[in-house]
Amino acid sequence: MKIILVAGARPNFIKIAPLIEAIRRYNGSSPGKPIQSILVHTGQHYDYQMSQVFFKDLDIPEPDIHLEAGSGTHAQQTGKVMVEFEKVLLKERPELVIVVGDVNSTLGAAVSSAKLHIPVAHVEAGLRSYDREMPEEVNRVLTDVISDYLFVPTRDAVENLRKEGVPQEKIYMVGNVMADSLVQHRAKAEQSAILSQLKLEKKGYGVITVHRPSNVDDRESLARVLTMLGQVSSLVPLVFPAHPRTRKNIERFGLQELVPESSRLRLIEPLGYLDFVNLVMNSRFVITDSGGVQEETTILNIPCITWRERTEWVITLSSGTNVLVGNDADKAIAAVRKILDSPPHSDKKSSLLDMWDGNAAVRIIEVLVNERSLRP
Repeated sequence: MKIILVAGARPNFIKIAPLIEAIRRYNGSSPGKPIQSILVHTGQHYDYQMSQVFFKDLDIPEPDIHLEAGSGTHAQQTGKVMVEFEKVLLKERPELVIVVGDVNSTLGAAVSSAKLHIPVAHVEAGLRSYDREMPEEVNRVLTDVISDYLFVPTRDAVENLRKEGVPQEKIYMVGNVMADSLVQHRAKAEQSAILSQLKLEKKGYGVITVHRPSNVDDRESLARVLTMLGQVSSLVPLVFPAHPRTRKNIERFGLQELVPESSRLRLIEPLGYLDFVNLVMNSRFVITDSGGVQEETTILNIPCITWRERTEWVITLSSGTNVLVGNDADKAIAAVRKILDSPPHSDKKSSLLDMWDGNAAVRIIEVLVNERSLRP
């Protein structure tokens, strides 16, 4: 059984790692029916802090194939992945392609596979923000339409697919592979020295991640974010591991005065997985526009304030760990004040997260091996 796993960006690496481990364990227990897995790195994220460090932290083996898609517009990036991945498919002729998440690499690899009649499994299927202005929403919807196996992390995602008329036999409720990575690597993350390196006290700071084009590629939008963060930092120190594009645009738009070096808003370089998890688990709260960070904070039960109008991770709202504030600074500041005026969250997880137990990847491999033939 030959399977190709596709990863291209930071959130993909976190989600693909448990699948690689689950395949390794399956092969160790079933020597007569091994899975041959080929890991393809599309190169959507390619610098060390956004790519290679995650392979190191998550014990992911060196990719078998690099597509080197690089940066560019959405069409350029998706198109480059499609062209280069088609060559891989024609050479390797896999029985199945597994794609994860909702980045351009996900859609590009899924389209190339579907056009060659190679079955596609989409991990993290069914999520919907119902905001088509988000390119990730377009990627999600289209990938789900052409996939043969839809591995779903939440019950609301199952309902989304049913409402869209997806046949029941394609839908598998398996849980969240992001939770798998946290369960597998939390002990190592707890050993990180990032707090001492940054001279931070537990629960004495907030964490910031902002990287979406709608928030950082426009001068007015980025200035609004930075002004809000400056106001929040007057209440509590903030640590901002800045995405390369965010940092570049702060300089390009001449907004450095909104993040002076002497302020309580500290811009630092992007962090690896273990350091970032440690930073989040010991924080008072997180302000983000990232879907993955909304997942991580919910798993860790850390209050999250999301700088977006809508989210695909509806379960994070239902579980009480996350609140949407749009791009309204007053709402964000009010949310921070409410968190600071309340006792820190306990480690108790919401009952809604019943399958976020660290075994999603194992369930996925069990379905692919035992449920039915890989050939539709």
